[in-house]
Amino acid sequence: MSRNSFDEIIRRSMEIRKKYHELEMLHHGSEWTVEEDALAYLTDAGLVGRNIMSQQQRWPKAGSEAELEHKIGENIWWLIVLAERSGIDIREAVDQFLSKTEKLIK
Repeated sequence: MSRNSFDEIIRRSMEIRKKYHELEMLHHGSEWTVEEDALAYLTDAGLVGRNIMSQQQRWPKAGSEAELEHKIGENIWWLIVLAERSGIDIREAVDQFLSKTEKLIK
């Protein structure tokens, strides 16, 4: 994936988050905090685990394949949102992680 493609994913992610902030204002009178976003991410991360279990026939749930795909995408979206809201460049964070890990396992 090119940097421009990832930049577009980040832009789209933040535009969606902005729309959710508008809904939060409408329904609750305030936007979710970063902490609330983190909790929502953790909830969705747990659902990825449950859907993986189902996909691997370790948990009885029908139709989890489409939900798993959706939740994996949503988790990446949440990580982008959390990075942006925390002032972290996700591009640099992932690159640094990969570089550090590659050196550790060589």
